[in-house]
Amino acid sequence: MRLIGAISADPLTFEEVEADSSATGQAVLVVVLSSIGAAVGARGFGSTSLQGAVFISSVVTAAWLVWAVVTYQIGTTVLREPQTRADVREVIRTVGFSSAPGMLRAFGIVPGAATAAFVITAVWMLIAMVVAVRQALDYTSTARAIAVCALGWGLAIAMAVAVGLMFGPALS
Repeated sequence: MRLIGAISADPLTFEEVEADSSATGQAVLVVVLSSIGAAVGARGFGSTSLQGAVFISSVVTAAWLVWAVVTYQIGTTVLREPQTRADVREVIRTVGFSSAPGMLRAFGIVPGAATAAFVITAVWMLIAMVVAVRQALDYTSTARAIAVCALGWGLAIAMAVAVGLMFGPALS
């Protein structure tokens, strides 16, 4: 049920996940499934090796972790609101569930669908992330949550691209 709520960007689902300290494992599982979805879908771009799939899945998972921690830091310090009360685990749980739409990147394996699958799910995940951050950081302003997510997303994407360029397998 939480998975459907996260995919739907339901604020109450993210409030529930934030409050449930036992949901951390579930959030990590959602991230792992999302990263596997990215690895499967990346085959549509021509990545066919197991090594490439493992690498993509690892980078996606690492980028999520960076995004979550950076989002926590930005949201609780630089762009905090007076009522902001959160710990890093609450943010990790909500941000983990916000990656649920990323599982649909697996549809990128369908010939000609990779770009659409990745673009659509990236936007969808960003929308879910904004809702998750707004709830986890107790923001009254969606604009503030958007700013936190955009900054964190930009930094996470830059890290993933840098790691991919430095250590990634060549795509044929």
